Amino acid sequence: MKRRTVLRSLAALVGITAVGGATTAVRQGYNRYYSGPVSDHFDGVRFFNPGGQPPKGFADILRWRAGPSPEVWPERIEVAHFARPAARVQDLTVTMVGHATMLVQMQGVNILTDPWWSERTSPVSFAGPKRVIEPGIRFEDLPPIDLVLLSHCHYDHMDLATLERLKGTHDPLVITPLGNDTIIAGTGLRTQVMDWGDETRFGPLGIHCLPCHHWGARGVTDRSMALWAAFMVTAPGGAVHVIGDTGYDEGRPYRGLDRFGPIRASLLPIGAYDPRWFMADQHQDPDQAVQGFLASGAAYAVGHHWGTIQLTNEGRNAPRDVLAEVLAQRGVTPERFRALEAGEVWEIPAL
Repeated sequence: MKRRTVLRSLAALVGITAVGGATTAVRQGYNRYYSGPVSDHFDGVRFFNPGGQPPKGFADILRWRAGPSPEVWPERIEVAHFARPAARVQDLTVTMVGHATMLVQMQGVNILTDPWWSERTSPVSFAGPKRVIEPGIRFEDLPPIDLVLLSHCHYDHMDLATLERLKGTHDPLVITPLGNDTIIAGTGLRTQVMDWGDETRFGPLGIHCLPCHHWGARGVTDRSMALWAAFMVTAPGGAVHVIGDTGYDEGRPYRGLDRFGPIRASLLPIGAYDPRWFMADQHQDPDQAVQGFLASGAAYAVGHHWGTIQLTNEGRNAPRDVLAEVLAQRGVTPERFRALEAGEVWEIPAL
């Protein structure tokens, strides 16, 4: 039963097409989320990764689920300490909520990344991947939220129930890539959409929308109809690089970032990577995250996208443990790249 539930839930999370393989996402069709000119990453109907690999198809997910069983995760883990953030922070503090949800406080601005406070990450509330640990900040303890950076539309990154709660209590601006504004329109939130290469201002911060190697879907017919992206947040004292999800893609998401000045912190995914034959195109592993971190020249990094929900085969603590091994092998002190648990707070050191 558990294997079937994981299979159905993952198919819903990633929008696996019903038939065929990686080439089934063809140009024919109508995009329900976005209408715009053809570009080097949009064919008129679907977005794509230039020179990259398309996502796997349904036959591949069946092959995966017929292979070795996933590691067993604990049913529940208690939060060691729930964070109670300050109302405002002038320097730079990152608090882990869980999975890809982090509170970034900088220059007096409070930012949430890919906010998710629901029990499950799924199209339905009664099935699908269920969190094993509560959010590290209780929703009622959030400081005033000014801005949400929403990377893409997969269910573990775009939780409509949480977005509706944020509208009712904080009414933040949501900055998100093309097409995602249509999906969240029913929440009533204010949105600003960006394409790769766009930039905008939010108070003292510069927000830059950058390419990463991923995709998005909410079901089985809308694959890659809304864009995915990384962000660079520039500010006095150094920039913050935010990636919600990405494949390593020969290091392309980490190239050319020196144009933004010194990067003080990178928020990088390190989990949901096993088995590699299935996940490598779209999810980097801890070693690749460290490679990208070093290539970008960032001073510090936070490892996220691990330890909250089981999406793939690796054990709950494997991303954190493998990260520690990789850092030692590559001669990087563990103080520079930390895989934060829910509720952990890191005041990022100055450059």
